[in-house]
Amino acid sequence: MVSATSRPCEEGIIRSTPLAPHRPAGAKRWVLLASILASAIANIDGSIVNIALPAIETDLKTSAIVVQWLVNAYTLCLSALLLVGGAAGDRFGRRRFFIIGASIFAAASLWCGLAPDLTQLIAARAFQGAGAALLLPCSLALIGATYDEAERGKAIGTWAGASAVATAIAPLLGGWIVDHFSWRWIFLINPLLALVAIWIAAYRVPESRDPEAKPGLDWLGTLLVFAGLGGVAYGLMQSPVSGWRDPLVLVAFIGGLVLLVAFVHAERRSAHPILPLSLFRSRTFSAVNLLTLLLYAALGGMFFFLPFALIQVHGYPATLAGTAFMPFTIIMAVLSRWGGGLADRFGARLPLMIGPAIAALGMAAMALTVTNGSYWQFLLAIAILGFGMVVTVAPLTATVIGAVPAHQTGVASGVNDAVSSVANLLAIAILGAVALSMLDRELAANLQNPALSDGVKHALTAAHGQLVIEPALAGLQGADRDSAALILRSSLADSVWWVMLIAATMALGGAAAGALIPRRAKGGKKNATSGSQKPA
Repeated sequence: MVSATSRPCEEGIIRSTPLAPHRPAGAKRWVLLASILASAIANIDGSIVNIALPAIETDLKTSAIVVQWLVNAYTLCLSALLLVGGAAGDRFGRRRFFIIGASIFAAASLWCGLAPDLTQLIAARAFQGAGAALLLPCSLALIGATYDEAERGKAIGTWAGASAVATAIAPLLGGWIVDHFSWRWIFLINPLLALVAIWIAAYRVPESRDPEAKPGLDWLGTLLVFAGLGGVAYGLMQSPVSGWRDPLVLVAFIGGLVLLVAFVHAERRSAHPILPLSLFRSRTFSAVNLLTLLLYAALGGMFFFLPFALIQVHGYPATLAGTAFMPFTIIMAVLSRWGGGLADRFGARLPLMIGPAIAALGMAAMALTVTNGSYWQFLLAIAILGFGMVVTVAPLTATVIGAVPAHQTGVASGVNDAVSSVANLLAIAILGAVALSMLDRELAANLQNPALSDGVKHALTAAHGQLVIEPALAGLQGADRDSAALILRSSLADSVWWVMLIAATMALGGAAAGALIPRRAKGGKKNATSGSQKPA
C-alpha cells in the first residue's frame, strides 16, 4: 500500500543524481536487486505491523496509546532523519549508508522480535525508523548513479513493479503469521531480506557520491524537528488519558510547538537546511504539499484503525484482515501507468482535485461499512480508495518536481516525502486521541444503564483506553459475556466511524488544496527537468 512509511523519494532522488557513469550490466542488475530488497523491507514492515497491532495489544496487555507509539516511534525517526540520511549518503557514499541503514534495520527488527517488554519494543521500532531513513533514500540514489538516463526509466519501472508485489503480499503474509504463529515472527522476516541486501551491496554494488553535495549536514534542524514532533505527538496521544490539564501533557505539547517554531527559524538561517523554505515561495509547491499533508494524514489514520475494525468489531481473522488490503494494492499496481499520464493530458490541477475526492468517497464508504457492513463492502470501499490514490499519486509526484527548478528536484521530492511521514505521525496521534475519547464517552454512557450486571459494568470499565475487547471480557461467561461483547463492539465501531469520517473530511481538504494549484501548473517530464516553470 502507499503509505507514509513506504514512500521513498523516487523521482526526485533519481533526477538529482549526476549523470551515471558507464557500469557493467552485471553491476546494474545487482544494484537494482539491492534497491528492490530495500523497498520490500520497508513495505513489508509497514503493512505487516498494522495488521499485527490488535494481536500485539492483546498479547502484551497494553493500552491503545502504547500501540500508537509502536507506529509513531518508527515514523518519528523516519520523518526526522529522512532528509539528512539522503544528504549523508550523497556526501559520504551511498553504498556505505545503504549498508549502515540496512544493518540498523536488521538489528532493530531482530530486537523487535525478541523484545522482552514494551519499552524495548518501542525503542527497537525507533531504531527501525532510523535505519529506514538511511536505507530508503540511498537505495534509489544508487539506481540513479548506476543507470544512465536512457535505461533509468525501465529500471525504475522494474523496481516499482517488484515493490508493488511485495506490498500486495505483505498484509496477507502478516495476517497468516499472526493467525498461525506469533506476531513476533513478523519482525524476523526483515533480517533475512536485509542480510541478502547487505551482502549484495558490500560485494556487488559500486560506491557512488555526489561531487556537488554540500559540505555540511543540518544536525541542529534535525534535532529540533525530532524533539518538536515528538513533543506534539506525545501531548496529543496522552491527552485522552491524562487530560490537557496534566503538566506533562501541556509541557510536551507546548514545548513541541515552540521547538517546531525554532526549527523554522533555524532553517531560515542555516547554510544547508534540510527544509529549504525558499521552495514554498512557489504556490504550486505549497499547495501540493498541503494536499500531501491532508491526504496522507487521512490515509495513515485509516490504515491504522482499519485492522481494529476488521478484527475487533467484525471478528475476522488476521488473514482475512490482511487480504482486505489487496484491492488497494492491485489497483495501484495495475493502473499506476494510466494514472501517470493524467497530468500530461489534463494538467496537474484536475487530477489532484478529483483523486483526493474519490479517496474521500472510499473513506466515507468505509465509515458506513464499519458500523454495519459485510466483508465485500469493505473490499469495495478499499477499491474506491485505491482508485482515488491512482488518480492522485503519479500527478502529485510529477507536480512536486515540476514546481521547482531542475537542480532542486531532489530536495523538493525529499521534502514532500518528509511531509507525508509527518502526516502519518500526526494523524495517528490526533485520530487516536479522537477514537479513545469517543470510545470512553460511549462506554461511560453505557455504564449509566441500571439494567447491566456488575460483571458487564466491570468489563466496560476495564475496556477504557483499549482498542481490543478480549482482555476486558476475561472471566465473563454466558449472557454477561455476550452483552458486554455487543456493547464493546458497538462502542468501538462508533469510535472508528468517527475516525473514518474525519479521515474522509481531511481527504476532501486535500481536494480543496488541489484547487489551489494554478491552472497552468503541469506535471510530467518536461516541467520536471527543464526548470522553466517559475514560482507562481
